[in-house]
Amino acid sequence: MPKTSMSTFPEMPSIPSPPSSSTSVPSSASTLQAASGPLWVVPLPAHQAFDHVRFKRVFTTDGTRHEVVLVDLHKLLLCADRDDTDYVLKPVDDWHVGKVRGIREFLDPRNERVPQMPYVTISKRRASGLAGWLGVSHVGVVAFRNGQHRARYLAWAGAVWLPVEVHEREAPLLREFCGAAGEDDEQREAVQHAP
Repeated sequence: MPKTSMSTFPEMPSIPSPPSSSTSVPSSASTLQAASGPLWVVPLPAHQAFDHVRFKRVFTTDGTRHEVVLVDLHKLLLCADRDDTDYVLKPVDDWHVGKVRGIREFLDPRNERVPQMPYVTISKRRASGLAGWLGVSHVGVVAFRNGQHRARYLAWAGAVWLPVEVHEREAPLLREFCGAAGEDDEQREAVQHAP
């Protein structure tokens, strides 16, 4: 299968355009074997170890009923911090040095193995306060099924957006609470049906 890279819109440098059919990949990854299917490249402009990371989909077979949604990483982590039923990680600055080194090595784009994007689920609950009590205001609650370390490390490293995989019935809710600004319907459709 061809390797695919995501380019960026000139007006929104942190939001990718839909996967193209070209075979280009970032120069640092050009000699490595890519995963089958499209790759999502997340820029890390201020990160010292590398300037981007690559991700592939979790569910790659047809009919999986899962979608890729581009999320605002800050909004995603705010929703994840509301999860009181799952394991929520401490900030990266509180991690053991070996854990930071391990996740950095795992995400390094020079590795032959391309990591999978985070896999999440989302629900909503009433917001605190009078509006929430009346059922007028809700907040999103994200639970990571896989990839919480990746997401928190990338936020710490300066990533603005992140592709995550979610079940198709939860995708509209994830876009509502965590969707990346600039992700329009045409782009979402192209990413959703990427080859």
